[in-house]
Amino acid sequence: MTYTWNWGIFFEPSPEGAGTYADMLLSGLAWTVATALCSWIIAFALGSVVGVMRTLPSRAANAVGAAYVEGFRNVPLLVQMFLWYFVLPELLPRDLGTAVKQMPDAPFYTAVLCLGFFTAARVAEQVRAGLRSLPRGQTQAALALGLTRAQTYRHVLLPNAYRIILPPLTSEFLNNLKNTSVALTIGLLELTARARAMQEFSFQVFEAFTAATLLYVALNLVVIAGATLLERRVAVPGGR
Repeated sequence: MTYTWNWGIFFEPSPEGAGTYADMLLSGLAWTVATALCSWIIAFALGSVVGVMRTLPSRAANAVGAAYVEGFRNVPLLVQMFLWYFVLPELLPRDLGTAVKQMPDAPFYTAVLCLGFFTAARVAEQVRAGLRSLPRGQTQAALALGLTRAQTYRHVLLPNAYRIILPPLTSEFLNNLKNTSVALTIGLLELTARARAMQEFSFQVFEAFTAATLLYVALNLVVIAGATLLERRVAVPGGR
């Protein structure tokens, strides 16, 4: 059987009754971006806290941070997605669990939380590595000037560490962006899910996934360009 190419499929009405196939893919792209950004906010904030905990002079803080990292980093993302979506509501009190399952856009909120907590474990390791790479004299000088340990981290250590780990943080954000595709398994209509739906409706599999691939590439290039500009902007003059 010979495959029939049809690049005009994007301008044909979608069977959903609203817009064209191109509109359907762009809708999926919007959900992908929203999921990636919201989950990254959680990942960056929580990952920074856990990363700091792993560098504090406290065995309890180190143990809690290490347990979090190992727990979330060693369980496959797909398994975690199912646990958040199917198992967690069943563990809650009946009324609360029912409300969670009936919540509008539940797949979106589940994906945001799952990706946020999963990626936070990876961000925590980046933050820990960045803090460990700083000279010990910075901490000692800040404490000698009368800063508390919290002020030392906030005003001295973390700003310098973030500058160092900006490239690997960019990679983590790109991984988080691509990991949003796993959310199709719980019903989130992100870009990959939309491309799959387009393929099933029109049988134009190559066109659907070629468009999805190009959209992912374009999105990643925008992120890389933005991260490059940010890296130049926050670079310390005279530093390497």
